[in-house]
Amino acid sequence: MSERREPRVAPLTKAEFGDDETAVLRAFVGDAGVERFLSDAPDAPPLPSVLATLIRHPRLAARWLPYNDVLLRQGTLDPRLRELVIMRVAWRTGSQYEWLQHVRLARGLDVTDAEVDAITGTGGHEWTPLESDLLAATDELLDGYRVSASTWSLLATHPDVPLLLHLVFVVGTYAFLTL
Repeated sequence: MSERREPRVAPLTKAEFGDDETAVLRAFVGDAGVERFLSDAPDAPPLPSVLATLIRHPRLAARWLPYNDVLLRQGTLDPRLRELVIMRVAWRTGSQYEWLQHVRLARGLDVTDAEVDAITGTGGHEWTPLESDLLAATDELLDGYRVSASTWSLLATHPDVPLLLHLVFVVGTYAFLTL
């Protein structure tokens, strides 16, 4: 993993939130979420950096956040598999922020230390055929922007076409977020 660096686009501070930014946040997290995240209370949780950064473009964020919600909460890719794929993207692209966020999420989905190590190429964990195929497709998308015919044919043995499309969207989206 590369060393931590300053973000290229700084997240909005609470003081920088205007009406447009607050409206986008409200649409995504509701009134209670806005009160919680934008509160000056000492126990107020920090607004996730990725959210505070994307909201710098309120019109785009207002449309992107519901899309990303489908990827994370409503998609066809099993959450555990999704996190394996996102961790692979984060590791391969050197995104410490995404790596740390998604290792934490993966732990809540029973991803083991051996599996986390294997994502980085340092562990000897044996993946299931589906996991192996998804990770191979992830690597191919990152390396050449497409899934090879041989890997696609392996993935196609799992007859869930929305799952295959979901994979492509997840890899592309998280590669974008690591910029």
